[in-house]
Amino acid sequence: MDELELVGRLKDVAPLRPQAYERARATLGAAMAESPATTVAAPVRRAKFAWARGFRLGVPGKIGLGAVGAAAVAALVVSVAAPAPQSPAQAPAASAPESRLVTLAASVKASSTSVQGDASLVIRTTTAPDGSPYVTYNLYTDSGDAYFAETAQQLSSAIAHHDNLAEPIDAAKVAAARFAATGDLTEARMRMVNAVPNAWGLGLSPADAQRAWDEAMAKDEPIFKAKGIKTPLPRPTGQDLQNRIDNNLWTNATDALFRGAENPDVRAGVLRLLSTIPAVAVANSTTGGRPTLTLTAGPSLFGGTDAQVLTIDAHTGLPLISAWKDVSATYKSSRVTLAQVRAGKF
Repeated sequence: MDELELVGRLKDVAPLRPQAYERARATLGAAMAESPATTVAAPVRRAKFAWARGFRLGVPGKIGLGAVGAAAVAALVVSVAAPAPQSPAQAPAASAPESRLVTLAASVKASSTSVQGDASLVIRTTTAPDGSPYVTYNLYTDSGDAYFAETAQQLSSAIAHHDNLAEPIDAAKVAAARFAATGDLTEARMRMVNAVPNAWGLGLSPADAQRAWDEAMAKDEPIFKAKGIKTPLPRPTGQDLQNRIDNNLWTNATDALFRGAENPDVRAGVLRLLSTIPAVAVANSTTGGRPTLTLTAGPSLFGGTDAQVLTIDAHTGLPLISAWKDVSATYKSSRVTLAQVRAGKF
């Protein structure tokens, strides 16, 4: 079975808890530095909803070592090259922001008015490799709750039964995006990356960053041994470290965008954050007759394989399409009230 067939089966897999997913992602970060051509699989957080929610990078987009150590779901296979040895150092500073994203962020922020409702409804339609559609109804409340279902009726039922699937890291990502709307970008980048536990040690001294890496690797040593990977693994440095950090930044920021798309502060913050990633190319485009911007996160963020493409509205910054390999998803978002959805009136 190849990776795209696995993606097509994700909806039938029991949800994967985020703690297991994030540990798996950190493990791949180490595995990437070990082998000249290590083939690893990227796990998908809460796999049941993964390719409908954010099969984005790491999903595709979130680089991670497939369910090694966790139950697991293998979705996307990437081959990565070992980095050349470098002296320990903190991650390089972000490059000059991409002007079109910065300009759009300012426009979104300036044109924002009082937000109606108390929740954002996102209807995501994902096209599997075999061409079949998979629709999910996703509700994100302003208080931080998250509900997911495959039909509108099931979504109302999930709310009635308090089937809240939100995790602390979800709120942390959205909060980091809101801060980025007007806050210092260097600080905002660190907050967004650190919204999810990782081994990079951002904001720490070189010695403490190395210690954080060593502790993370020690926890995962049984996983490495099971995979036949030699330890200890060296901490990535230089451009290799920057690419991995930017992968986490892209992954977390776009997840915040999908969750908080209807909040102008979240959109503006995500746009500013994405503008700092050198590997993200921005191009003018047209989608369904409307002006759009196509953001392409290049292969350097994903171990040198493939790229992820995100299409957003050129005037509002709303996410419209996300594509990775042969899988794509479209997004339709709107502001609603929790009571309205609970009653099935949407």
